[in-house]
Amino acid sequence: MPYAKDVDQIASLLKQHPTWNAINPKHAARMRAQNKFKTGLDIAKYTAKIMREDMANYDKDTSQYTQSLGCWHGFIGQQKLLSIKKHFGTTKRRYLYLSGWMVAALRSEFGPLPDQSMHEKTAVSSLIEELYTFLRQADAWELNHLFRALEDAENAGDTAKAKEIEQQIDNHETHIVPIIADIDAGFGNAEATYLLAKKMIEAGACCIQIENQVSDEKQCGHQDGKVTVPHADFLSKINAVRLAFLELGVDDGVIVARTDSLGAGLTQKLAVTDEPGDLGDQYNSFLDGDYIEDASEINNGDVVIKSNGKLMKPKRLPSGLFQFRPGTGEDRVVLDCITSLQNGADLLWIETEKPHVGQIASMVNRIKEVVPDAKLVYNNSPSFNWTLNFRQQVFDAWKEEGKDVSAYDRAKLMSEEYDNTELGQLADEWCRNFQRDGSREAGIFHHLITLPTYHTAALSTDNLAKGYFGDEGMLAYVAGVQRKEIRQGIATVKHQDMAGSNIGDDHKEFFAGDAALKAGGKDNTMNQFG
Repeated sequence: MPYAKDVDQIASLLKQHPTWNAINPKHAARMRAQNKFKTGLDIAKYTAKIMREDMANYDKDTSQYTQSLGCWHGFIGQQKLLSIKKHFGTTKRRYLYLSGWMVAALRSEFGPLPDQSMHEKTAVSSLIEELYTFLRQADAWELNHLFRALEDAENAGDTAKAKEIEQQIDNHETHIVPIIADIDAGFGNAEATYLLAKKMIEAGACCIQIENQVSDEKQCGHQDGKVTVPHADFLSKINAVRLAFLELGVDDGVIVARTDSLGAGLTQKLAVTDEPGDLGDQYNSFLDGDYIEDASEINNGDVVIKSNGKLMKPKRLPSGLFQFRPGTGEDRVVLDCITSLQNGADLLWIETEKPHVGQIASMVNRIKEVVPDAKLVYNNSPSFNWTLNFRQQVFDAWKEEGKDVSAYDRAKLMSEEYDNTELGQLADEWCRNFQRDGSREAGIFHHLITLPTYHTAALSTDNLAKGYFGDEGMLAYVAGVQRKEIRQGIATVKHQDMAGSNIGDDHKEFFAGDAALKAGGKDNTMNQFG
């Protein structure tokens, strides 16, 4: 509702309550405007609609792909969105990503943990709530500056300026954006997945990403030892998430089905199959094993299944897990993806071992033969050595073209000596264009980096510690941080204001009038920053 109209509506309400005469309708309307989203469900419904529109726009034009960075704290997510608005003027097609890896490593009460679903499951929904709390505060902070400017213009009698600012308030773009939230493998059985999904949606998640690993054997997608589940088990969890969305009225909720089959060579159990060629039979057809002729070849404890019209003894490891045949990963990925899309998932996630557009496209094109509008969420993972990967891709392409590559050692292409070479510069260009190329050629709707802010926090802290505790002393902070904040217009340079001090001062005045004891007076050192 436009601010002026809301002021009039509240003024009318106040007339009906004579004892509320101390309330200024402008103050109430201002506070309403600074708190657009009242609940997490409001956020989930709003952002789900945005995400569905973005998906439809991508189907029409693959250059309209979306992006996000993983954030492990509400403040980090808030500063990311503030920076996006500052540099690009809009948050459109920019999301948040919540990484289960970072929840495990940074947000567990057990302390740092590997990415194996050992952290408290409620830590995931708590971080979603925290992220949106900070984004709502960013709205309030930005609008508070506009309302202060409006008040100054009105007090100065500058009607034109006041009207201009009021239009900015009415057309304010929120910092609330969609979040893709990692529920790992569902933290237990389908009921456990449903209960956690509800918590995540109630906290504001419009999109939940779930993977086809065994819940109690879950591994990071870029580590060894991954174990998948039969399709029926995974689909039951997709159904659980969908029903959670529908129960809570988030009818546009988005489900990302992740497959780890490319790197997972094991399964915990055999799939149930009723007839040749059904889904269970297809899953079992990838098992490694030996065909047998008669019962004499069956040893104590062996498991035997009928496959391709013959008896087969699947290879079972001492752990009790069954092994897939080497080289079946891509075929299993394609079957996983088609099955997920045909049974309720909206988007796909294929975990790969390297960032290679051709490899991704080779799988996606096969999926699209069955599901033409298949779209990916792709992990631009820090687990990849991006520099080495792209330099090796250029090296291999040149070699295939017959170009002389004798000046380069393929195994040592990470070396700094190659930074300014023709190969190094072309590899950087390929890296720069990876997201554009991947979205155009490999069906990637959303590009994310799972844990970039984990690395940026470590890098910036290392640089500050090196200088501050060394010869630079205080200059390390002043030149390396504060001076850059001032010159780059980083809002945190006025950290009291960023934390809500000015909002609090204005509220004190709303509550107590001239009797308010405010913090932002002439002796506040933040005034040194203008």
